[in-house]
Amino acid sequence: MQERDYDRVLLFSGVLSSIGFPDEIKEKLENRFGSISFISKRIPFDFTSYYDKEMGTPIERFFIAFERLINPDELTGAKLFTNSLEDEFKIDGNRKINLDPGTMSIGNIVLATTKNRAHRIAIGNKLYAEVTLMYHHKGYESFSWTYADYKSPEVQEILLEMRKIYLKALKN
Repeated sequence: MQERDYDRVLLFSGVLSSIGFPDEIKEKLENRFGSISFISKRIPFDFTSYYDKEMGTPIERFFIAFERLINPDELTGAKLFTNSLEDEFKIDGNRKINLDPGTMSIGNIVLATTKNRAHRIAIGNKLYAEVTLMYHHKGYESFSWTYADYKSPEVQEILLEMRKIYLKALKN
């Protein structure tokens, strides 16, 4: 039986930041993953206060996407790298930027995480992944575990914009 290649996916990262998007972080991300082809508008992150103590306020949410499409099994390495960047840019032991890499395929958005839950699967190196959103009927459908911001109209609009970029890249 002949092996079949994975369908290529869009590598992106959700970003939470109380320090903007420093050029040094952007440069390190591009050195590792290639050119950033998309940076979304920034929206206030007021969906939870979970990060306020560590990161300070106000916190902004935005998304970046990379030009080069990847195999979905590269998500583990992406998460390990972004975790190391978060550590590198800590101030007084606290993260000021949170980078949550994920992949976008034709049918879903998958996020990597360090936290295990019943709906997540192990992807190696003590990391897990979850299908966070499913594309259906020209939009994204959420699940009971989907983060509140990913359910919001503002983030949904950004993800649909990223999806257009991804579909165009697939054709090329």
